Amino acid sequence: MAWDFETEPEQEERLRWMREFMREEVFPLEVLQEELDEATFFTHLRKLQDRVKEAGLWAAHLPPELGGQGKGQIELALMHEVIGSSIWWGPIVFGSQAPDSGNAELLAHFGTEEQKERWMYPLLEGEIRSCFSMTESLTAGSDPTLLATRAELEGDEWVINGEKWFSTNGMVADFLIAMVVTDPDAAPHKRASMIIVPTDAPGLRRLRNIDSLEVDPGFGYGHAEILYDDVRVPATNLLGDRGAGFALAQARLGPGRIHHCMRWLGQSQRAFGIMCERALQRESHGGRLAEKQMVQTWIADSVAEMEAARLLTLRAAWKIDRLGTKAARQEISMIKFWGAKVMHDVIDRAIQVTGSLGYSADLPLQAMYRFARAARIYDGVDEVHRQTVSRLVLREHEPPEGPYPTEHLPTRRAAAREKFGLVPKEPIAISGGQ
Repeated sequence: MAWDFETEPEQEERLRWMREFMREEVFPLEVLQEELDEATFFTHLRKLQDRVKEAGLWAAHLPPELGGQGKGQIELALMHEVIGSSIWWGPIVFGSQAPDSGNAELLAHFGTEEQKERWMYPLLEGEIRSCFSMTESLTAGSDPTLLATRAELEGDEWVINGEKWFSTNGMVADFLIAMVVTDPDAAPHKRASMIIVPTDAPGLRRLRNIDSLEVDPGFGYGHAEILYDDVRVPATNLLGDRGAGFALAQARLGPGRIHHCMRWLGQSQRAFGIMCERALQRESHGGRLAEKQMVQTWIADSVAEMEAARLLTLRAAWKIDRLGTKAARQEISMIKFWGAKVMHDVIDRAIQVTGSLGYSADLPLQAMYRFARAARIYDGVDEVHRQTVSRLVLREHEPPEGPYPTEHLPTRRAAAREKFGLVPKEPIAISGGQ
């Protein structure tokens, strides 16, 4: 397989512009979030979005005919590494925030022309917001085959009943893409469908944003609990084929996990920079922290782990570009649990080095740390992804025919003697006594 670690000069120039833009424009806006009212904050945010559009970097995940830039997964991954250094606002400034980016891709690939006109194009322009409503508290967490929320077709309408939670941005969204059971007697992976639900549909009740470990981004953003009580929407709001919800979810999540993992890497690098600054600055027990062996070990381990996460993720992106999402299934699951672990561990070390300052809200590390803990749950818990990797790897192996592993040395030695026609040496007699 061909492999090339070079970045095209034009792409490197785009990345350079993005790094400077994040540092000079987005990071300052982050710290004013709590001081500005919503209207003022979003006025500034929209100005930044306009600059991104002028630079030709808006919604880069979609093809040009849909208002995007048509970038491949490798280039998108490198861009998300930069964007992800800001937990919430970086992706929004670049029009690539979850869940809007994934929902736009769903509409682009599976939506009707009417659905695209009504929902996708306004979403791409930043005129409306969306939510992906799948997780359920009592039944389906990481296993969408256990969904309980149902939709029944009555005439030319879907009637939806059930409860969802951790529906990201559900309280501020203009529409939801709800994954619900439409065919309860079908095979487990063909029971569910996706249906577009406007948030002003009768019977839809947005109950609350759920308090959690994660820092509240403010302005109504967060993870919502939503009740569907005889919610009626037109039958034409079905997204894709009936019973294809699981397949659509996989198509949505594959490339999305590349973007997640690279954004997590951006967070790791930002925390790592804080750790290195503090290690060079702070004196303790007769010398700088940077001179202490334990701190040097943390720095070295962090660099190695981040580089491993980066290379694993870029390889998964490379494989998607060439062979498609399905062929990269093992790599996608692997980077999800490894990337989440690396982010958590690097931020944890940064807090340890910065001490009480890092633990306080005077540095962004405490917010990063809480976000990092959530990464081990979002998009499928780490344990499920480890199970997927293990299952796929074991398919490439067979149990040995005999009672021992194939590398059993006595068995191999006997086979080698037979292959080369050798006779075993007689054991050397050892005389006893004198």
